[in-house]
Amino acid sequence: MLAKLMGWMLLGVVRLLTGAQARWYGCPPKAEQRIYFANHQSHIDLVMIWAALPEELRSITRPIAARDYWANTPFKRWITTEVFNAVYVERGAAPVAKPVAAERVEPSMEPAAPVQLPLVPPEAMAGAAPPAVPEGPDPLAPLIEALTSGDSIIIFPEGTRGHLGEPQKFKSGLYTLATLFPDVVLVPAWIDNIQRVMPKGEVVPVPILCSVTFGAPLRVEPGEERRPFLDRARAAVIALRDV
Repeated sequence: MLAKLMGWMLLGVVRLLTGAQARWYGCPPKAEQRIYFANHQSHIDLVMIWAALPEELRSITRPIAARDYWANTPFKRWITTEVFNAVYVERGAAPVAKPVAAERVEPSMEPAAPVQLPLVPPEAMAGAAPPAVPEGPDPLAPLIEALTSGDSIIIFPEGTRGHLGEPQKFKSGLYTLATLFPDVVLVPAWIDNIQRVMPKGEVVPVPILCSVTFGAPLRVEPGEERRPFLDRARAAVIALRDV
């Protein structure tokens, strides 16, 4: 009950500060499983999209939140878990060394380069322990779990907040999720003006009229490579800026 009341209060504050106008340009709001992907310029981007969604969609849509920021105090942790039902992701998790017998690729949002093992004569390797290579947590694991359970999610494929007007180059996570869950609808979104409400480094929001424009769904075409798809998805987000 407390979480629901807090949700309504936050909704009112966000709409007072930003207007939180939703513009459904390319698709209507619909209770189907979706991945909303948008530009990222502020910590409150996830709150902005959450507030712009109709109530029936907010209850089935989980924003992605960086654990190091959104769980670093008990209050923010409570808000993100109890009100937003957010999915925590790790940023810059420390790698853990693990002995392996064969070459391994480190889990990453971008394809990692193959591990280069030193050239050592076979006789020198006799009885030697296998080399240790860094291994870290898979940043996509919480997102995959949420999608597997039937939730919709809100992600920011840039991976970090940008300073420029256009989104940075998209990381590969969106492509991976789209290929793992081909039946989930991919909806691009452009968040406008939110960086002026709470610029990077600021803690006090400023009232500015903002909007979220949702575009036409897209999908990975048969045989489409990772980078062409990510560039096309990024272009779909940017195109909504001038709608």
